[in-house]
Amino acid sequence: MVRLETPGFAMGALRPCHPDDGEGPVRSVRLSPYLIAATTVTNRAFGLFVSATGHVSTAERFGWSYVFAPEGARPGIAGSWWQPRDGASWRCPEGPGSTLDGREEHPVVHVSWRDAVAYARWASGRLPTEAEWEYAARGGLDGARYPWGNELEPGGRHACNVWQGTFPTANTAADGYAGTCPADAFAPNGFGLFNCVGNVWEWCADRFSRDWHVKAMPADGLWTDPQGPPLGDGRVLRGGSFLCHASYCGRHSVTGRSASAPDMTTAHIGFRLAATPTGDAP
Repeated sequence: MVRLETPGFAMGALRPCHPDDGEGPVRSVRLSPYLIAATTVTNRAFGLFVSATGHVSTAERFGWSYVFAPEGARPGIAGSWWQPRDGASWRCPEGPGSTLDGREEHPVVHVSWRDAVAYARWASGRLPTEAEWEYAARGGLDGARYPWGNELEPGGRHACNVWQGTFPTANTAADGYAGTCPADAFAPNGFGLFNCVGNVWEWCADRFSRDWHVKAMPADGLWTDPQGPPLGDGRVLRGGSFLCHASYCGRHSVTGRSASAPDMTTAHIGFRLAATPTGDAP
């Protein structure tokens, strides 16, 4: 884990890609010291948790999860490439017959927000707040769109794992991966964190709102350790995934955000662990 803190950083986007997502406005945020993992939780690590606790994931209890199935996509209907598949879970990412062989160090997927919280408690940690996640993802670059700067492919180099080609019908895998990649693939950001953009969406602790941070802005304009709105059904997702493409999503950035129900499980959602340093206030 990496220890971070900041007396103030600029959170949010000056020019949001999706204004309705609540990426803006830019606001100043102060964070107390915290720890955050360099990588997302891997299949190997989640397997150790399951072996130690007997945890049954949400997808296993429900008996199905959403898998990416472009062959079922309907022209002009966003999201139609997702299909519920019986037997899909973190153990069988594509459904019955699929395995984790060769993907032990890839991010665990098909995990709900509740699964992520259970793992974090077992590991004596927690999920990062949305503000903690963004500060860590930026790697010290205030105002940049990506953890490495403002160009998706600086100098023609692939810096993250996102969709290459024509979405959703043709993935050239030019970045080296047609699906998820190892949790420590590609170069880390300035704080030593890997894959904060692309690969898998990451659960955060906060409930989701498009405008709560505007309505509840402190009088002095400085947020200190924001925890998100007190009410709301969805939980925040950050970072985008291997399925992100500018033609329909564009949320693969340090400010891009989305949300899902805490019981939702899909093939492109994982999580990263955070913790409060011993001796510091929670």
